[in-house]
Amino acid sequence: MATSGTRTFNLDIAEVIEEAYERCGLEARTGYEIKTARRSLNLMFAEWTNRGLNLWTIKQKILNMAQSVSSYPVGTLTITVSSSASFDITETITGATSGATAIVTSIPSSTSIAITYPVGTFVVSESVSGSVSGATTSVTAAVDFSETKSSADILEVVLRRGNTDFQLDRISRGEYLNLPNKTTQGRPSQFYFDRQISPSINLWNVPENSTDQLVYYYVDRIEDAGSFANTTDLPFRFFPCMVAGLSYYIAMKRAPERLQYLKAIYDEEFNRAFDEDDDRVSLKLQPAASYLRS
Repeated sequence: MATSGTRTFNLDIAEVIEEAYERCGLEARTGYEIKTARRSLNLMFAEWTNRGLNLWTIKQKILNMAQSVSSYPVGTLTITVSSSASFDITETITGATSGATAIVTSIPSSTSIAITYPVGTFVVSESVSGSVSGATTSVTAAVDFSETKSSADILEVVLRRGNTDFQLDRISRGEYLNLPNKTTQGRPSQFYFDRQISPSINLWNVPENSTDQLVYYYVDRIEDAGSFANTTDLPFRFFPCMVAGLSYYIAMKRAPERLQYLKAIYDEEFNRAFDEDDDRVSLKLQPAASYLRS
């Protein structure tokens, strides 16, 4: 017996909505019904963030440190350059990142470079020279906070110095507030993650040089549903949970007689998917030093 030989099954947003409505014993007949179902889908993705850790949303980021700057956002400053011919460009960031430079050479038409920057005021200055006679160049700079606002939480954080990584301990807001001198420079050993709409990482000690790097994992938001032709930002193992959850959300508005039944299926599907979405590592227990001394 022949098999398909493919493993590409996926659902676009329209198909997810159609399946969810069918589980409610309904059909999505109007544009408003489809629109409100998509809104419910986005709200459900937000709910999943509150339920716990989703491994596929974890990403790694590397931030370049700046001497005497203690606070860093999860964002980038993007420099976009374009030209009618190849050219050389030097970007200098002054202010919070005084002296930091990025150099791009021989750009044929257009490109963009991303520069990580610390919190604080900064000024972008450009020095452009065409390597081809008559080249016309233009330079723009923009701060991209989309990545900053999409960060839900920070996980493991290390300071990278040369080829060595040093673990940083996470402290609370109160512990950071009670530090007597927040300007002491040295190798950072602790951090406080300020979970605002645009969150930032606050370090102590304050970096003593501009060569160290901050390497961390953060929890990103699940992408929005967007266009009805889009597929979802989910691994395939969460497809049953997604459809069951959306049918439950729709039932709250359209089919209350099926609400408890669909909620039970949703909870079962979510628990099954959530339990599977876990690290497979050995359990290690280490007694406290005080216990060993007793």
